[in-house]
Amino acid sequence: MAGKNLDALFFDTLRDIYYAENHIVKTLPKLEKTAVSDELKEAFATHTKETDEQIKRLQKVFELLDRKPTSKRCEAIDGILSEGDEIIGSFAGSAVLDDGLISSAQAVEHYEIARYTALGRWAKALGLSDAVTLLGETLDEEVRTDKLLNKIADVELKAKAAKKP
Repeated sequence: MAGKNLDALFFDTLRDIYYAENHIVKTLPKLEKTAVSDELKEAFATHTKETDEQIKRLQKVFELLDRKPTSKRCEAIDGILSEGDEIIGSFAGSAVLDDGLISSAQAVEHYEIARYTALGRWAKALGLSDAVTLLGETLDEEVRTDKLLNKIADVELKAKAAKKP
């Protein structure tokens, strides 16, 4: 089939993650505001700034391809973000709200890690070394954020367990 090659798959997935990042950056401030723990609030604030930079990196990748940055609706990220909204609605004011926020945020991180891993691999195969570097920087940030969320979750759960009668 014409046009059904690695270049097309790379561009299609790039548009997908561009959509995702642009929606994630709008959601993170709500998570920051909703979070109870100061450490989690700070993690969301930091990741908002990182996501702004990630969007700029994606725009540079589009430029490397001599293509205009365009989005392709990502139903996966829409679903993950919608589940996060459900958790906020269902568990607001509860002792486990932060745990739910962390779980939702990690679902987003794991999606992004999968996408950036694939994009980096494909960029390498396509000989797009500058894109490999840009995508690798973002992948490293996503992995660090996931690890930080794990650390915060562990601290939160240990504190809750210590308060149990």
